[in-house]
Amino acid sequence: MPYLKLIRYKNLIIIVLLQCLLRYGLLLPVLAHYGVSPVLSHLRFGLLVLATVLLAASGYVINNYFDVRIDRINHPEKVVVGRHIHRRVALLLHVVLTMAGVFTGLFLAYITRKETYALLFIMVPALLWYYSTTLKKQMLVGNLTIALLTALVPFLVVSFEFATLARVHGSVILQSEACSTAWFWTAGFAFFAFISTLMRELIKDIEDMEGDREAGCHTLPVEMGIGYSKSIVIALAIASVIALWVILAMVPQLRNSSVTWGYFFLFLTIPYLWLGIIVLKAKTKKNFTLASSLSKFIMLMGILFILVARSFFI
Repeated sequence: MPYLKLIRYKNLIIIVLLQCLLRYGLLLPVLAHYGVSPVLSHLRFGLLVLATVLLAASGYVINNYFDVRIDRINHPEKVVVGRHIHRRVALLLHVVLTMAGVFTGLFLAYITRKETYALLFIMVPALLWYYSTTLKKQMLVGNLTIALLTALVPFLVVSFEFATLARVHGSVILQSEACSTAWFWTAGFAFFAFISTLMRELIKDIEDMEGDREAGCHTLPVEMGIGYSKSIVIALAIASVIALWVILAMVPQLRNSSVTWGYFFLFLTIPYLWLGIIVLKAKTKKNFTLASSLSKFIMLMGILFILVARSFFI
């Protein structure tokens, strides 16, 4: 159990769910709708998911490794490194996970003949290490880094699929309607993942402000205060709701679906507004913990909307 906590297995499950739902629940139906047969095999897609999960897990391990001092103040009951798992063991686990993730990613880059992917799988673990040691201590920089890396997760699915399709059909497939449609929907889910993650990271910074201040971190709450940070989170929540309904009004497939109207209202709009109210009234650490959990629920609901979007192409 300590090792599962160390790699934050719940977050890893969400990553796997997002990538699998995006491919099998949306991308493959889109390709079938336009008469395009997928080229990326189930095994190779499985390797992509594995590489993503391994690198994410390595990032969580090294983050926990460097956060021991902060966590002893903010979450003493959740400290794993140094209490249940020796620091050297945690560092060794990070190295093993990183190497396994990088080599899996390099193999995928080789079989798709995409050198840029090789660079990506090398840069991500380096960025996660730099985040754990430096970026997370800087105002907004660390939050934006994690939000961008989260948004990268869905992009990998579509990018690898069309890279393999391009090897078979040539670059013309990249100008097809199937490609533009797939990228349109993926961009929407990636943007949602970015905003949701950014909100949750800001809420966590407010929740962990005491330990961050003691560790010399220059997070938004530490530098600008809780009130200002709460205003940013509330603004993001309101902007997200507005963006949802604007997209609903602009995209015919969404606008003509009563299921989408109901889903947007019940599972996204109401939770977003509830989150804003909780953050507005929050005064204790327990309140912000509740807000953080609700932000996770919102992200899960956004991911599960893929199952609704799938119906537009079958």
